[in-house]
Amino acid sequence: MAITSIAFGSPAEVGQIDALKAALAEFISMLIFVFAGEGSGMAFNKLTDDGSSTPAGLVAASLAHAFALFVAVSVGANISGGHVNPAVTFGAFLGGHITFIRSILYWVAQCLGSVVACLLLKLATGGLETSAFSLSSGVGVWNAVVFEIVMTFGLVYTVYATAVDPKKGDIGIIAPIAIGFIVGANILAGGAFDGASMNPAVSFGPAVVSWTWDNHWVYWLGPFVGSAIAAIVYEVCFISPATHEQIPSSDF
Repeated sequence: MAITSIAFGSPAEVGQIDALKAALAEFISMLIFVFAGEGSGMAFNKLTDDGSSTPAGLVAASLAHAFALFVAVSVGANISGGHVNPAVTFGAFLGGHITFIRSILYWVAQCLGSVVACLLLKLATGGLETSAFSLSSGVGVWNAVVFEIVMTFGLVYTVYATAVDPKKGDIGIIAPIAIGFIVGANILAGGAFDGASMNPAVSFGPAVVSWTWDNHWVYWLGPFVGSAIAAIVYEVCFISPATHEQIPSSDF
């Protein structure tokens, strides 16, 4: 099972060069992702007089996040694994693919990358607001938690299937674009309800810079629960060694 392979790691790992390089890669990838994703919403608001909440704004946000995440995962894949999301890191930790110590390094780097991206956007736009994620009218906090759980489950399940699974073969080549696509699709599905974060760090940066914390816990609880379910389901059902002998294909 996934839980049996969890590793704490050594405190000395914090000072290891490869761990620090991986954390730096996560910082840069997150900065790229948030700058493009959050920036696209700010640009759409400027061009359309606060039209980011319109159907066209939702499509624009979906495309911007899908494209930016494709790039952010691609440029970090060979260094850090291209997590670009604390929830993805948590899922990898539960599957035994990263130690807890290195996970902490990733989480810090990812959150800092998001904050720096929002600060740069605020500076570059002359002080425009980096809007924090919020619930739409009529959407309760537990409705939003369910949205975040289901959307993040889809995201982390996609990460496992295309990037983590040792049997992935050639499908691993399209992992970054598959991950970008599922995030873009989920934004179309949930963006009108709670903003469709699926990523605690993406929510954290705008919340810090705008100092808006209303229901912020939703964007941590939902993604972490969804990630945990996806990681455990995939590890137990599809990665754990089979307990029976495979029937030769010639017998069919």
